[in-house]
Amino acid sequence: MPSVLITGTSSGFGLVIAVELAKRGWHVIATMRDLTKRKAIDRALEAAGVGANVRIEQLDVTDPVSMDRAIARLDLGNQRLDAVIHNAGVAVGGAFEDLDEAHIRHVMEVNYFGVLALTKRLLPAFRAQKHGRIVIISSEAAFAGQPGNSPYSAAKWAVEGWAEAVAYELEHFNIDMILIEPGAYRTNIWQSSPRVLPKSSAYYPLMRHLEFTIDAHVAKAARDPIEVATAVARALEAPHPKFRTAVGPTAKFMHFTRGKLPSTVVRKLFSRFFSLNKVRW
Repeated sequence: MPSVLITGTSSGFGLVIAVELAKRGWHVIATMRDLTKRKAIDRALEAAGVGANVRIEQLDVTDPVSMDRAIARLDLGNQRLDAVIHNAGVAVGGAFEDLDEAHIRHVMEVNYFGVLALTKRLLPAFRAQKHGRIVIISSEAAFAGQPGNSPYSAAKWAVEGWAEAVAYELEHFNIDMILIEPGAYRTNIWQSSPRVLPKSSAYYPLMRHLEFTIDAHVAKAARDPIEVATAVARALEAPHPKFRTAVGPTAKFMHFTRGKLPSTVVRKLFSRFFSLNKVRW
């Protein structure tokens, strides 16, 4: 039975991926920062009848002690780990000038530095067994910047650049780096992310417009996260997985335009799609 460690499984993509892989016969180590939030995954596993394939552990990707404890419990000297899925992620909405430095650093710590820190701890085991797959749940935000979402976009661009570079170093050891890049899907990141919209802000008209239009877009167009879980499963089970997989129509469109259209054109398309020309400043 192949084994996989997944971060951020209390909800969203992580939860759905954990259930899907368990249904496919994987032994899943489902981790989350706060174990008091495990009820949702417990219910999903029970409903799917695959609880026996899943072990739930505490792991906070911003806490070195937490990561060290979780990896010690894996007993990698005696137990094989075939893959890690970096899914834990956070965002913050708002104009860059209005955001506290703490908000920006937290997004980078979880979405970027947390990926690096956990990967570094697992690489010795992957190298020793000459096999491993490192899956990163990225985003269509890695293809083009998004207004009101600059820390998240920056973190996804950063982690993709890091992954492209490290892939050269790992291929000799038969370790695959895999980027999964979803568009808009129904996860709780849209509701759980803080939004910084001070009415005194010079950017308030734009941010308020974006809040309404993007919420409406998500409500109308966001897709079932099982599509992302299926893409992850296929990547893990493929003999030769693709390095980069865009999931969903908007992500595929942005993937297609990457490098083909100037950034100014992409911004114009985005502005037209979300009617930014109608903002009353």
